[in-house]
Amino acid sequence: MDNELVERARWGDLKGQNWAGLVRLSFETEVDEGPATADDDATDNTDAKPVFRPMTGRDIKGRDEQEKDNRSFVESRGGRYVYTYEEPDTSAWKRKRVRLPNGEIGYRVVRPVFEGALEDLKRGTAPNGQRIDGLIVYDIDRLTRDNRHLEDAIEVVQNFGRPIIDITGSLDLLTDNGRTVARIVTATNNKQSADTARRVARKHRAMQQAGIPAGGRRPFGWKDDKRTLDPYEAKWLRKIVDWVLADRPISAIVHDLRRNGVRTTSGHEWSREGIKVVMRNPRICGYRSRQVIDIDPVTGMQNTRVEFVLDDKGKPVKGQWTPVVSVEKWEAVRELLGANPAPAPGHNTRKYLLRGTLRCDRDGCSTPLRVMKAPKSRNKPEGYFYYVCPSRGSAPSGCGGTKLAGPEADKVVSMMVIAKHQEEEAKRKAMPDVLTWDKAEELKRVQEDIDDLKSARRARTITAETYFAQLAEHEAEKRQLISERNKVQRRQAAAKSTAVDLAAEWDGLMLSEKRGYIEDMLLAVLVSPAVGRGKPVRERLEPVWRPKGEQAQDGSP
Repeated sequence: MDNELVERARWGDLKGQNWAGLVRLSFETEVDEGPATADDDATDNTDAKPVFRPMTGRDIKGRDEQEKDNRSFVESRGGRYVYTYEEPDTSAWKRKRVRLPNGEIGYRVVRPVFEGALEDLKRGTAPNGQRIDGLIVYDIDRLTRDNRHLEDAIEVVQNFGRPIIDITGSLDLLTDNGRTVARIVTATNNKQSADTARRVARKHRAMQQAGIPAGGRRPFGWKDDKRTLDPYEAKWLRKIVDWVLADRPISAIVHDLRRNGVRTTSGHEWSREGIKVVMRNPRICGYRSRQVIDIDPVTGMQNTRVEFVLDDKGKPVKGQWTPVVSVEKWEAVRELLGANPAPAPGHNTRKYLLRGTLRCDRDGCSTPLRVMKAPKSRNKPEGYFYYVCPSRGSAPSGCGGTKLAGPEADKVVSMMVIAKHQEEEAKRKAMPDVLTWDKAEELKRVQEDIDDLKSARRARTITAETYFAQLAEHEAEKRQLISERNKVQRRQAAAKSTAVDLAAEWDGLMLSEKRGYIEDMLLAVLVSPAVGRGKPVRERLEPVWRPKGEQAQDGSP
């Protein structure tokens, strides 16, 4: 019966058969053949964002048209059209990073609807419960542009006897010759997509080198042209920079922005992570940047960061927009926040103030404490809870020997954080006024020495040994000068910054904001087991403060 289905489909006889259709709406990038210039973006402001349009617009039809053509084709040959598999805005060529069945990381074209359709066809049953005998698409380009997926389709036809056909006649998987031609056509289509991607990447690089703003939503601080400053938003950007330089916790900055009704360009409230992304981006000091994705070869985790675009001389490319702050100020901010973000654990999603911060200190257990609601037999108020060390055999595995009253612990740690914050504010006020830095010429000279050294190496007038030895010496001197300059920048910002009265504002903060302050200032709080009865909660808690200048900017303890 299965072989008969393929043979009958080969001759166009679909009488008595049930067929499903695959409708794929793919919008590939289409760009001009020539290289991009700075003028390409002057009128339409598309920047580095490609224009998306159907790659073969004359042939690729809309969803309803494809389904109608599929249905008409099947019914005109005596078959029944019973189901439509829809793949909206799906690429049949672009690969994505995935974890393979063996646990390794690979790159594959991800099309769950297509793969599900093939599995259903093998079983002969559609998602709506109807029997299906074959699959129809508009043309071979709608089926796939990836040879791996083509072989999967061929397997269904050859090994399971289920026909896959198209309307235009460009796809023939029912004969040996047809399958060979399909492989050649798919490889050609794959090359066309690769050529398009290469042209898009080339245009991106050209725009980056010209300092043209990137595509997408306008950045906070600039108007819709992405070049002209928005006075209101630029003022807030400068405030944020000064607050960061003054060692103000990110959570306090978020609180001030929300309190003043300052929102992102998408209309959302600011978050800790959003502030860090904006502050790390060199756009605010006028440098063109690009996004880079690093993959950890061991874990397969990806980390997205922003870096300078460098010209052919290794210098940062200046963007075609007005900067908000000086390069020196931005470098000081980046030194505080760190150049690259680390994956955040999503601390603000927790419902209890100290979840993830308290750790068991019994015999060096160090397991994070969990939350346990008080049983009714304890006659505690509604919502009363305890922080407890999980018992052995649970995940994570703890000692099970530490338990702490939750509300009392929250209150004590809150008082610790408020007191520590007030102590740091007092220290900042007592710092001597070092508001000038007079080594700018010295830094300029060191940079010139580095440039001269690189030029000499390119001209092969010095040996590699001499070059690297002198380069290390000059770069160490440069780092020292920049570090001194950044310290002055931070003291200048601290002198102008208004202190936060955390004691007065604490009760009015949201839980996520309180957690932000706690994780900004504490690495952990160690909880010792209770000894006897009536031991105060305060005496069981040992705070582990985060070293100054090492705030939990990424939410990691």
